[in-house]
Amino acid sequence: MPPTVALLHSPLTSAAVWGDLPPALIGSGFDVVVPEVLDDDEAPYAVHYIARAALQLADHAPSSPLVLVAHSGAGPLLPQIGFARHAAGASVSGYVFLDAMLPRVPQAATRLELMAIEDKQFAVELEDLLTSGQRFPDWSDADLAAELPDPGDRAMLMAGLRPRSLDFFTEPLPLPEDWPDARCGYLQLSPAYEVPAATAERRGWDVRRESLHHFATLTHPDLVARTLASLIREL
Repeated sequence: MPPTVALLHSPLTSAAVWGDLPPALIGSGFDVVVPEVLDDDEAPYAVHYIARAALQLADHAPSSPLVLVAHSGAGPLLPQIGFARHAAGASVSGYVFLDAMLPRVPQAATRLELMAIEDKQFAVELEDLLTSGQRFPDWSDADLAAELPDPGDRAMLMAGLRPRSLDFFTEPLPLPEDWPDARCGYLQLSPAYEVPAATAERRGWDVRRESLHHFATLTHPDLVARTLASLIREL
């Protein structure tokens, strides 16, 4: 029996980012759980997200072996969500990073430091933006038009955006000690995530690439589902 797939959205978005990916995965033979964490608005942000996500997984898939799939900024939180799953007496059969940041390492303890590993110039510009008192993501409808030509897709994503201030990006993230405890895979969708995808390859993980874009779950759910399903079956 295939494992249940849990889709974990970035703390900067909502579950709307998945679009039609959940039904596409169900069509590939998987049970799918889609937690949505929208109340992690106070520090410690990461701890609140992890606790809420773990609670929802316990409610909706109390005993099923899970493959945890993280998009974007949810990636660094996957180990602790897995540990919470184990603490509840349930199992994790795999971890998949979908165009996602990887968990923290000793030399990068915050989200901003992790971003600097992937793209130093972007991290510097983001820090300047946040230090000036602005929040991120600060995308407009026009900013998303190239990747999301459908106005409905843009509206759905924009409605779920959760811009954050400097303290969100500079809080220390939990250190994933004794991890991974299950097999890991990486699915790269956009050029911006080449560094974590290459890092995953060096670690011996199964890495797949599709030449799409960061929000391809909205525009190409069937293609993403096929590649993701193939990756999950190989874990």
